[in-house]
Amino acid sequence: MFRRFTEHPRSVNETYVEHMGMAFGFGGRMLLGALACFVHGLFPWLCLTKGSDTIRSLHQSMVSHRVTTPAPHPTGAVAAGD
Repeated sequence: MFRRFTEHPRSVNETYVEHMGMAFGFGGRMLLGALACFVHGLFPWLCLTKGSDTIRSLHQSMVSHRVTTPAPHPTGAVAAGD
């Protein structure tokens, strides 16, 4: 059971606590971006680029600069192309 808590964080080179902090940080940034989008919907002259800026920033942090460790193949065999 505990392995489920550590397997994914390890795959992105983080401890459980580091991963929790990163996830909470990303979640907070998403919430702020979402709130800015709602404000923009009501008042189109406000928060003109906050939503798209948030998406770009999160993508840069989460996808473009992420270092991962490939998950082991379920059967223990090496997948084609590895």
